[in-house]
Amino acid sequence: MQVSATRAVITGGVSGLGFAVAQHLVAQGGKVALFDVNDDKGAAAVAALGEANARYFRTDVTDEAGVTANIAAASEFLGGLNAAVNCAGILGAGRVLGKEAPMPLSTFQSTVLVNLVGSFNVAKAAANLMQHNEAGTDGERGVIINTASVAAYEGQIGQAAYSASKGGVVGMTLPMARELSRFGIRVMTIAPGIFWTPMVDGMPEAVQQSLSASIPFPSRLGKPDEFADLVAYILCNTYLNGETIRLDGAVRLAPK
Repeated sequence: MQVSATRAVITGGVSGLGFAVAQHLVAQGGKVALFDVNDDKGAAAVAALGEANARYFRTDVTDEAGVTANIAAASEFLGGLNAAVNCAGILGAGRVLGKEAPMPLSTFQSTVLVNLVGSFNVAKAAANLMQHNEAGTDGERGVIINTASVAAYEGQIGQAAYSASKGGVVGMTLPMARELSRFGIRVMTIAPGIFWTPMVDGMPEAVQQSLSASIPFPSRLGKPDEFADLVAYILCNTYLNGETIRLDGAVRLAPK
């Protein structure tokens, strides 16, 4: 599909990678619905993007009924829905055997619930609407783009919950793409490496430099714009389907 024709729901859309995607799509003539839980940032994001181009919907991605309702409301605002980009996620960092006690099961569960179950929840609700779209080029009716992480492949110590959740996102990409192919809906996943996000911004400068040095080439952190560029390219290239693309400067995470 053309980026200018994109009508997208973006989870985690008011900051970081999600907001970069929103900015990119709106700049190219698309419209976006931002699903997030930060009302202040939501209002600021809509102000920056323009009320005609963007709307914020307070959304807990783990709430089935809430997501279904907001997907319907978003589609109404957008004038249809042909793209869903899942960027909402939490770190859930912690060792299996911490200094004080083993990891509380609730930490593991909440990480998988937001990152994996939440992505599935939004994807299936979006696909349910997309299946009724008029078919475009190659019979395409919509695109779902999930966000995994290189930690899905080389999880570090302290990332058991996070890596499991992102590994699940990678694992559901192909079967979902195969199933939804008969509706003309593509499913892709991006596995970003270490990117400049609000999370990294808060780290000490020495840590930031150490992270940059660990990346082979280019030896710097990824820019959210580069993630957004890849999302836009996936939307435009109909033959990309059922795959996870690493966007990481050839980094491979060390054990710790």
